Amino acid sequence: MDDDTNLIKRLGGPTRVAELLGYDKARGGVQRVQNWLTRGIPSSVKVERPDLFMPGLTTSEPALAKEGA
Repeated sequence: MDDDTNLIKRLGGPTRVAELLGYDKARGGVQRVQNWLTRGIPSSVKVERPDLFMPGLTTSEPALAKEGA
């Protein structure tokens, strides 16, 4: 979870991450992200936004295209 905490901080903190995800501040969006500092970022959120949370896994080409399939 320490990696998740560092990632949130590198992205600009809970308020910025909530904005990037389109979470409504008035409806607890920032608090939701703040909770991830101790609980970790839910895997479903990471999968929905790999561009933010899994940048090393995103590629410009599908894996099959590289194999010639």
